[in-house]
Amino acid sequence: MNAFAPAPLAELPTPALLIDRDRLVRNIEEMSALAASAGVRLRPHFKASKCLDVARLQLDHGAIGFTCATAAEVTALLEAGIRDLVWAHQPVGPAKVDFAVRAGVPVAVDSVEVARPLAEAARAAGRRQPYLIEVDTGLGRAGVAPEDALALAAELAALPSLELRGVLTHEGHLMTYLGDRPGMDKAGTLVGEVLAGVAAELRAAGHPCEIVSVGSTPGATTAPFVPGVTEARAGTYVFYDSNQVALGTAGLSRTALTVLTRVVSTPRGGVAIVDAGLKAMSSDASVNGSGFGLVVDRPSLTFAKANEEHGYLTGEGVDALRVGDLLRILPNHGCGVVNMWSRAHVVEGDTAVARWPITGRH
Repeated sequence: MNAFAPAPLAELPTPALLIDRDRLVRNIEEMSALAASAGVRLRPHFKASKCLDVARLQLDHGAIGFTCATAAEVTALLEAGIRDLVWAHQPVGPAKVDFAVRAGVPVAVDSVEVARPLAEAARAAGRRQPYLIEVDTGLGRAGVAPEDALALAAELAALPSLELRGVLTHEGHLMTYLGDRPGMDKAGTLVGEVLAGVAAELRAAGHPCEIVSVGSTPGATTAPFVPGVTEARAGTYVFYDSNQVALGTAGLSRTALTVLTRVVSTPRGGVAIVDAGLKAMSSDASVNGSGFGLVVDRPSLTFAKANEEHGYLTGEGVDALRVGDLLRILPNHGCGVVNMWSRAHVVEGDTAVARWPITGRH
């Protein structure tokens, strides 16, 4: 924890990124207990916090290591002495291939086209590069189709400088089940069943498959509980956000990340301008379809529009706002907001008690 003189929130410069320490710790404890009850290892996604102070709390509560989205995240964790990592990304292009081989952490592979340059670089370096086959279980992004995974594994086995560790997936499509928790839970269970089935097929054909890794916060109560799944990679749970609240994954009382902002102008009736814009909130969309976050203090307001450094609030009660009023905004997607900041203030009650750096940013 960095040296920091505690200060009331009213004394902080705005906008400011806030982390509620008590809620953060509770979220970490609950996900750790959930993973333990499922009998799986917990490998949180570092992109959700990009903060080594948060990462150390997660390790203290049983996380085995971390999932990374970028080379910068891998670097930040390796330099901090945290080595049990998975880079859940296809390292394509000379710079990423070189970095992957030098880092030596498992990466995601979903095609021979991704694998061949990686294998050549590993051979030239006299190393074996660990990898996991990424399987598309419904998101429709990266990943091999489940029915094609065995054929891909056979092709990759012909590249001796690569070492198969297992399979992974990201069930991001669960975010589409707004207002349908039973449907989301059914889809999450199916993800685990499909991935465990792929792993069993690979093993039956003689391929090693130690790791069977699912990854999402909405799916954390379902996919990891399927027999055969060995690892969960939830990330957003450390803070939660307004999208997770809308999905029913968490209530407002569990959200730990907000942006503190001030009203800086009330130029006309029906609108108030705050000093948190796109550079504070990111442009990540709401699953509800509009807005840049939830005004926690006054939920009747709508954060309807944003420029780089300004946000526009409208809705019932907006005319009661005055220049200088403090508000807290719950972001749509915490991961995107964290990446906008270089530091966060840790809050206990209405007092900022610490300032934690954010690292591994683009």
